[in-house]
Amino acid sequence: MENSHLVHLSSPTSSIAFDTSNNKLVIRYWGREIKTFSEGLLASTAKSIANSSWDEPLESGVLREHSRGFLGHPSISGHRNGKNWSTQFTLSSIDHDKQSLTAHFADSSAHLKLELKYSLNSFGVLSIAAVLTNAGTEPYNLEEFTYWLPLPDRATDVMDFTGRWSHERHPQRHTIQNGLSTREIREGRTGHDYTVAQLAMSSDTNFQNGEVWALSVAWSGNSSHHVEKLAIGDVSIGAGELLLPGEIIIAPGASHSVPSVIANYSREGLDGLSHNYYRWLRSRPIHPTNIRPRPITLNVWEAVYFDHDLQKIKALADRAADVGIERMVLDDGWFNLRRHDRAGLGDWFVDKEVWPDGLGPIIKYINDKGMEFGLWFEGEMVNPDSDLYRAHPEWILHEAGRTPPLWRNQLVLDLTHPGAYEHVLNQVDAILVEYNIAYIKWDHNRVLVDAGHLGQAAVHNQTAAIYRLFAEIKRRHPKLEIESCASGGGRIDLGVINYVDRFWTSDNNDALERQTIQRWTGLVIPPELLGSHIGPHRGHQTKRTTSINFRAINAFFGHAGIEWNITEAAQEDLAVLKSWAKLYKEKRQLLHSGKVVRVDHADPAAFIYGVVAQDQSEAIFAYMQHAMSRSTFPAMAIFPGLDENKLYKVTILNDVGAPERMQVMDPPWVQAKGGILLSGAELASVGLRPPILSPENGLLISIKEL
Repeated sequence: MENSHLVHLSSPTSSIAFDTSNNKLVIRYWGREIKTFSEGLLASTAKSIANSSWDEPLESGVLREHSRGFLGHPSISGHRNGKNWSTQFTLSSIDHDKQSLTAHFADSSAHLKLELKYSLNSFGVLSIAAVLTNAGTEPYNLEEFTYWLPLPDRATDVMDFTGRWSHERHPQRHTIQNGLSTREIREGRTGHDYTVAQLAMSSDTNFQNGEVWALSVAWSGNSSHHVEKLAIGDVSIGAGELLLPGEIIIAPGASHSVPSVIANYSREGLDGLSHNYYRWLRSRPIHPTNIRPRPITLNVWEAVYFDHDLQKIKALADRAADVGIERMVLDDGWFNLRRHDRAGLGDWFVDKEVWPDGLGPIIKYINDKGMEFGLWFEGEMVNPDSDLYRAHPEWILHEAGRTPPLWRNQLVLDLTHPGAYEHVLNQVDAILVEYNIAYIKWDHNRVLVDAGHLGQAAVHNQTAAIYRLFAEIKRRHPKLEIESCASGGGRIDLGVINYVDRFWTSDNNDALERQTIQRWTGLVIPPELLGSHIGPHRGHQTKRTTSINFRAINAFFGHAGIEWNITEAAQEDLAVLKSWAKLYKEKRQLLHSGKVVRVDHADPAAFIYGVVAQDQSEAIFAYMQHAMSRSTFPAMAIFPGLDENKLYKVTILNDVGAPERMQVMDPPWVQAKGGILLSGAELASVGLRPPILSPENGLLISIKEL
């Protein structure tokens, strides 16, 4: 029998249960799917009364209010000139169906109203959104709104991600301790050190096994992520926008829509979490693969840098077309004064000195070769050495009386200023109207400090403005695709994902570095949205030299491309690029629709990962040797995720070039010309003995149902 005060939402993978008794909203459960919640749940989860404690059991509810006896981090913080600082919301009504619950709260003393909505989709992904209304006669200064979800006692570990430029999204895992653990981003964009999702886990969780509870902020500005364990034993996970002082002041009668958060649960390890995210994101009508296959892209940045020249880029186009490239992107350096990174940002018109006839001739040349044309912008920034800044020095984010320090010789345009917004929109639009441009790479190369507008902090409004700008550009140019780039992977989040079609995963094209960067970015973001390019033999950032085999396999599992002066490539490398491009086109439907599998491999010197078709009929896996293994013979490579009762043909795909080996002879399965036959059970539990590869070499393995 169900309790009348219990409301629950369920999906095939997860459930959340709410207690609406006593005019409060309390989450009693969030985790694996439970079809029916019994009347006894409220009693089973209720606490006793401890010594030296409240005289009766107190429940603060989802808003974690101090006034109700909650002694941890609250959900809401704010005031009116120092008053109305303490809230005590009462649940006034709820509306719900099988997939969503909307709760309405009011606080007659603080003169606030709140609408809080929980939506659980069929993929197990929970979104939470709030609207706070000022029902008083004076402005309300909102200082914080953090969404919180409870965690069970078996959630003993927390993992988040850290990084820097060219070294994004590296995991750090530790045991949950008493107190508040917090990760904050204060650079005005999500940043290289942003934790795209914060995870709470059981101690045994890995890629294939264990429980995971995840929370992400669907926002591209400042943010905070928390895990808190109270002295009474309660554990919870929270996230929300981080607000600067005075940033959100709600006028009397006005409402503020709080940036939402995305929650996700898996009892099938980290890969199960990814599976939920991917199915949700891929279900969107705007998802790029629902419109067209992801074209192979060549970006000319690491081929020409600022040295733009028509004949040089024509030669690149000739070679690109021969290789099989489908889109060619002209990067930084095409606009006014842009011969280096010290001038020109803000002046979005073609530099006639470099392109005397405009971009028309090179675009036509590229289009005639059967390729689309893309162009680079950094519309949120301005160089002091620019016509725009000389005309409007006030159009930057700044605090009165001072100019923020330069970063990469640039300042941040104040897109909350109508004049600056219209300037960027109109100049970008004029270029898109004049030329046949299918794609823009939109960069964001510096952090925001002293980010003020007319004396008030403006990071929130600046973030909303770039969303509005992207939406308007796409409204005017519906077929245009936008890549989010921020010095590489500095703006990858579940907010901007609704406005862009691709992320530049990192400025670092070194394939060994990219192995970790792509693995962990892909925890949340599906591979078809992650730009992964083959760079030159010697990496631009690390100066490391890697084999084309390793670089080609690394770039294969994403939205593939090339960032390399291929006019200088040797013939044998060009042959590999051609066969790699052909194979990618044949397999991208599988790569961009299947289940990603990351193997918990016994040897830390190698990664094994792949994509399995949803019907388990086919898979492609990579075995990537990062370093020397400690043992003479590498650990067995296993391949989970296939149908254990089916028989599969296993072959090596040589389209990516042959790896270098450190052995006299390959194992028999590699030598077999027609491949070998193994069941899904054998592949998952026994596996294959890899050949002894030199470091930074790999194998691409095809597994097909007979």
